[in-house]
Amino acid sequence: MRFGLSLEQRQLQDSLARTLERVSPPERVRRFAETREPVARDVWTALAELGVGGLLVPEAQGGAGLGLLEVALASEALGRATAPSPFLGAMLASLALAHAGSPDQQRRWLPRLAAGVAVAGIALAEAVAGARDGAGVASAAGRLDGRSLFVIDAAEADLFVVADRDGRLHLVEGAPARPMTTIDHTRRLGELTLAGTPSEPLARGDGGALVMLRDAAWILLAADTLGAAAGMLDRAVAYAKDREQFGRPIGAFQAVKHLCAEMAAELEPARALVWYAAYAFENAPAERSLLAAHAKAHLSEIGRMIARTATEVHGGIGFTDALGLHYAFKRIGLNRQLLGGPERVRLTAAELQGFA
Repeated sequence: MRFGLSLEQRQLQDSLARTLERVSPPERVRRFAETREPVARDVWTALAELGVGGLLVPEAQGGAGLGLLEVALASEALGRATAPSPFLGAMLASLALAHAGSPDQQRRWLPRLAAGVAVAGIALAEAVAGARDGAGVASAAGRLDGRSLFVIDAAEADLFVVADRDGRLHLVEGAPARPMTTIDHTRRLGELTLAGTPSEPLARGDGGALVMLRDAAWILLAADTLGAAAGMLDRAVAYAKDREQFGRPIGAFQAVKHLCAEMAAELEPARALVWYAAYAFENAPAERSLLAAHAKAHLSEIGRMIARTATEVHGGIGFTDALGLHYAFKRIGLNRQLLGGPERVRLTAAELQGFA
């Protein structure tokens, strides 16, 4: 059987690429990273007008009602452009509400997420990757207490999806989050402190919903890394063709050729893995968790290798901020650790197969 993208999926990729070239060029990424503005509203508004905010939102709530493969393709495009946007939070919140929310919860939030007028933060780190520094959230009598670290898209979030220590999901509106500084300045993470904070449990937000959300997050992080790594490879090849030493392009030298070939050889099968993991999310649910774990762990390793090698091809200038390579380098680094590093994710894969 041949597995490939449909015409519509390729058109989605092309439309996104053109839009990102216009609204999120390298100078816009740099400005976002250096000024530390909470949310790149102009970028997110342009993406929402294209329909990105509603990819997972059912048509009845104003969305496109598509699947995770289309969302992974969008994540890949955003990673390639290192675009600043609250995309991941919006997708995971939409997924949680569409699959586990009550009709009233869906009515209140899904149209706003689809239109891009609401920003969603995702607080899953402790439930998925284990608690650290005393963090963790407890639920009692409709209120939440505790701290959640590394909250995705926390800046100016209107809604938070929070996992408690028992693996149940809750909605929290308008809670202030303290910014957390990470190596990646193209996205905003935060620390959410809850002290008797009113919350609303998702109607079907039990442990199964958390696992579904974890799997989707792992696949989308892998797709973002795939895009960022592909962008770094393209830039390394272009630089090798243009930069001259001893009267010849450096791409003519065997050592540089081998570096570029090694990156391409690692990237192509990784793309197939990510695409199939996203496809299996809805179409092969029995394989979903294992493929999500493989995609997250493998892309964490491949992404790091390509980030280092592409920087090496650029020579000394690759280590400076002159070319902006470091934005993709650090984005890949954060993706590697967010919601579990490769070692922890591989342990989950081993447990799923009865090896641990």
